[in-house]
Amino acid sequence: MAFVSGIAVGKGTWAGNKVASQRANPRSARAANVVRMGTLIRKPIAEELKEKYSATDIGGKVLAEYIWLGGKVADMSTGKPICRDATDIRSKTKVLDKAPESVADLPEWNYDGSSTEQAMGNDSEVMLRPVAIYKDPFRKGDNILVLCEGYTPQGEPLISNTRSKAVKIMDEIKDQEPWFGIEQEYTLMDLDGRPFGWPKDSEPGPQGPYYCGAGAAISFGREISDAHMNACLYAGLNVSGTNAEVMMSQWEYQVGPCVGIEAGDQMWVSRYIMQRLSEEFGIVVTFDPKPMPGDWNGAGCHTNFSTQAMRDEGGFEVIKEAMVKMGERHRLHIEAYGEGNERRLTGKHETANISDFKWGVADRGASIRIPRSTEAENKGYLEDRRPGSNMDPYVVTSLIVETCCLH
Repeated sequence: MAFVSGIAVGKGTWAGNKVASQRANPRSARAANVVRMGTLIRKPIAEELKEKYSATDIGGKVLAEYIWLGGKVADMSTGKPICRDATDIRSKTKVLDKAPESVADLPEWNYDGSSTEQAMGNDSEVMLRPVAIYKDPFRKGDNILVLCEGYTPQGEPLISNTRSKAVKIMDEIKDQEPWFGIEQEYTLMDLDGRPFGWPKDSEPGPQGPYYCGAGAAISFGREISDAHMNACLYAGLNVSGTNAEVMMSQWEYQVGPCVGIEAGDQMWVSRYIMQRLSEEFGIVVTFDPKPMPGDWNGAGCHTNFSTQAMRDEGGFEVIKEAMVKMGERHRLHIEAYGEGNERRLTGKHETANISDFKWGVADRGASIRIPRSTEAENKGYLEDRRPGSNMDPYVVTSLIVETCCLH
């Protein structure tokens, strides 16, 4: 096992067996196989030990990793539908006697909600209801990831259970076949708090060469991006692409097209997989919408949307009607599109000003961009560029549907 520019590398990792070793900094703590973040020390586990016990015969049992959203996903005091922390994804393992054939075969479970900001200590039990199953890219075999909703013992959805409301909204318009494609941007950080690969005492060269760039001095973190894509595809997620972004050490992956609630489900599971990979690589993934101040692009979660009517002949007129509705509810959308998004939506760095609403064809400085192909073909989809990278996809997708189709 070795650490190369903050990446833990060893046989059997998603990164493979080789990384550009010329990036290693022998003067850093990582040269001694130790990563530090303030007083935090993360020492890598020997890869051969991980392989030894992962290959152990577990007697036909199936390991189900139950995943749920923590209390920082929504404000517990007001119930305001804004995501405070898109990395607050919790999980624990349940041992099953056999592989389930469907979600209905999975038992409900519970956890200590007082440790996740979702319950008081004197009444801390919170219930987990499985809603979706995916293949486990870490344990593999018959083992699974299980996405769950959180409920009180009385059967009421938790405030952080934004999926519950989103499902009802999606069901109302399921005959319109709402499609979503979500572009998740994220930034890789070393454990010392600096963006991965950046000089420790200065900033790298200005933006320009990093977007979709290649080269040892240009691209930092491709191994992680590729590993995440492969892990998501193994899990059964509809990841449709990846690319390096405008700021150095910033990346993007796309989930979709997905129909209705599946967009939010797959996005949250993809984020969970990213956080698990960050453990293996010894690196921090942040969804902060403006991780670095100054002349650097922020990180968004552009959300592409269409209904069958928009995709049919003449659908551009339906999209134009939706633009009027979007403009009328601009403030409502902004309030739900991610905490700290005002630091990103400044009117610079390919964003519209947070106070203004405008849409345009091929305009990356607009609130909503209409692809040139949509205008040319008189049908297609729209891209809402306002959501920050830390947005809650359940809130955003259901609000777009509510505004465009039910308002």
